[in-house]
Amino acid sequence: MSDESATDGDVEPPEEPRDEPEDGASSDADPALDADDEIEPGDDDDDTAEVDDGTADADEMTADVDDDTADSDDVAADTDDEADADGALETADDDEPELETDGEGVVGDRPEESDTTYPDPDEDVGGISTPPDDEEMPLADHIEEMVLRLAVVLLIGSAGTAIGLLWASQAIDHVWNNVFPSQFEQVPPPHIYHPLELWLTRIKLSALLGIMVALPMFVYQCYLFMKPGLYPNERKYYLAAVPTSVVLAGLGMIFSYLLVLPILFQYFTFYAEGSAGIAYALGDTFNLIITLTGFLAIVFQIPLFMMLAIMMGVTTREWLADKRLYFWAGFAGLAFLFTVDPTMMAPILVAITMILLFEGTLLLLKWTGR
Repeated sequence: MSDESATDGDVEPPEEPRDEPEDGASSDADPALDADDEIEPGDDDDDTAEVDDGTADADEMTADVDDDTADSDDVAADTDDEADADGALETADDDEPELETDGEGVVGDRPEESDTTYPDPDEDVGGISTPPDDEEMPLADHIEEMVLRLAVVLLIGSAGTAIGLLWASQAIDHVWNNVFPSQFEQVPPPHIYHPLELWLTRIKLSALLGIMVALPMFVYQCYLFMKPGLYPNERKYYLAAVPTSVVLAGLGMIFSYLLVLPILFQYFTFYAEGSAGIAYALGDTFNLIITLTGFLAIVFQIPLFMMLAIMMGVTTREWLADKRLYFWAGFAGLAFLFTVDPTMMAPILVAITMILLFEGTLLLLKWTGR
């Protein structure tokens, strides 16, 4: 038995008995056999190192086996978790009711009883409330009411126009003699250049009178139509703004008749004097008078618009004052657009009037501290 087997094993096997050589036979034995039976010290150390290396390799293999075992345990744990999750999902699916379909979509996917409650649409749950007098009406009823109220306005306007036709000729003479400057010794007479010019002028002047009479009724009918849908504060603004608007429109027409038109016709007269004979056409002259008077009635609404915008918080006086140049440019553009005059005198007068109204309103707001 070799020394490696003795080192690896825990118990050394018993040595086999060897036959003792007889006397005189030792000299005859082979010397090589004795050399093999002897163990050199160097060989024993080499064998021990090889055994230690083998032991280290065995330990490394054991560690690798342990790592593989741990990985196998982790994989098994993950597999168990997935199996538990799948089982839970299957259990949940079994608990849910079966969906009913009609071939296009789900018909009943929830039980009839539900914890979710929805508010009654007719119940007041807060937020934006409706006006106290607001009632739902069909669209046809709204249209019918609007038509009836407009019919009342048209009836009153037509009555005013018809009454105006009775005194249209006297009104033409009165307006003609008052729009020209008083220093004229003789006012130039109007000229008619086509057969219907006089009748069309009478109708236009009478229609202007009918509009003036129907305007307050129109405002009142609009208020009655919108009243059920207005909040109390909106009614307050409406009742304060509309009469003010009518008064401002009247002031604009009076301003046009007493100040702007005389200045304008005085300029026209002296502009043409000495160069040609003055012959004002009746129709064209009254077209200019009516257009300018109506436009100034609208221009005089500027203070009201500014006041309402500031009261409702849309803008401030400081912002309007900072942007005054933009407003001046806009006023000039509107004046030249709606008051066509080759001499440029009429749009200049209208633009100056708009700017003065704007600046006067700013001064009033500054004085009142608004």
